[in-house]
Amino acid sequence: MTATVKPASGHTGADISGVDLSRPLSDEDLATVKAALHRWKVVFFRGQQLDHAAQIAFARQFGDLTYAHPHDDAPPQEHPEIFTIDPRRYEERYGAGFREAVKKRQYSYFAGWHTDVTAAVNPPAGSILRAETVPEFGGDTQWTNLVAAYEGLSAPVRAFVDTLRAEHRYGGAERPTGDSEYARRINDNLLVAVHPVVRVHPETGERALFVNPGFTSHIVDVAPRESRAILDLLYGEITRPEYTVRFRWEPGSLAFWDNRVTAHLAPRDIEHLDVQRTLHRVTLIGDYPVGPDGRESELIAGRPFTAEHKVVVNA
Repeated sequence: MTATVKPASGHTGADISGVDLSRPLSDEDLATVKAALHRWKVVFFRGQQLDHAAQIAFARQFGDLTYAHPHDDAPPQEHPEIFTIDPRRYEERYGAGFREAVKKRQYSYFAGWHTDVTAAVNPPAGSILRAETVPEFGGDTQWTNLVAAYEGLSAPVRAFVDTLRAEHRYGGAERPTGDSEYARRINDNLLVAVHPVVRVHPETGERALFVNPGFTSHIVDVAPRESRAILDLLYGEITRPEYTVRFRWEPGSLAFWDNRVTAHLAPRDIEHLDVQRTLHRVTLIGDYPVGPDGRESELIAGRPFTAEHKVVVNA
C-alpha cells in the first residue's frame, strides 16, 4: 500500500491512510506526506501502534528534534524529546488550584489558540502529537491555516502588516508575576523573541500571519492601544471558522502540523469532566522566521530552542 491523502476541510487538514508509521517511510510515501503537509498544513493518521521510541523515529525522518518543552524538567526517562500533555501533570506540579486559575484567563501557554513555542527565536518547524488515552467524547483539537488567514486580508492591510514586528514571550501580555512555582518556572526559563508579523515559509515561499494569542505580547514600535487594535484584528482573522479544521482523537491517532503556518486550539469542553486525556508530542527544530523584507527574528532573552535545552528549577 502507498499513502493516500484525503482533504478534511476546504482550507486546512488532510487524512493520510495506507501507511504504517512504526516502519520507515518509503521515499514515495515520505514525499507524499511532505507534499500534503505543505498543501494542507496539518495531516492526520489513525490506527497507528507507536510507543515513544517509534514516534521519535517517525519524526526524525523530517528533521532533528527539540527537547520536550522549555519548562518540562521531567520528560520520560530515556526519551527527552517527549512532552506529555495531561492536565493531571500540571496539577501535580503547580497545585490543585492551577486548573481553576487557568480557566480565568482567556489565553495561557497550554490552552487557547496558539502556535507552539513562538517565544523562542527559532520556534519549532513542526509538531507531532500522538494520542494514548482519550475520552469517549469531547477533547477535540482544532487547527487554523495562517496562510489562508493572511490571504483573506485586503491588499492594503496585507501591505501594512508585512512591515510589522511583534514581541513573543511566555504569558504574552499577561506575564506571570509573584512567587508561585508557575511564575518562577516561566521567569527563570525566560524566552523572548521579536518576530515578523508575517513570516515567509522557507520551503513554499507562502506568506502567513505569525501572531500568537498565547505568546504575542505586543506589536513593537507602535502605541499600546494601536498594538491591541492590530492584534485584535489579526486574532479575529486567524480564528475565522472557515480556515479551521477539527480533529476527533482516538487511541493511536497522530496529528502532524507545520508549526510555521498554523495555530491550534486545545480543547476546553472537558475541563468539568472527570476524564483522562493523555497525549505525547515531539517537535522539530525550527529556523529563524524571516519577514517579507528579508529580516530574521531577533533573540531578546534565552537561547535558541534545540535538543540541548536545559530547564532551570529553583526550589
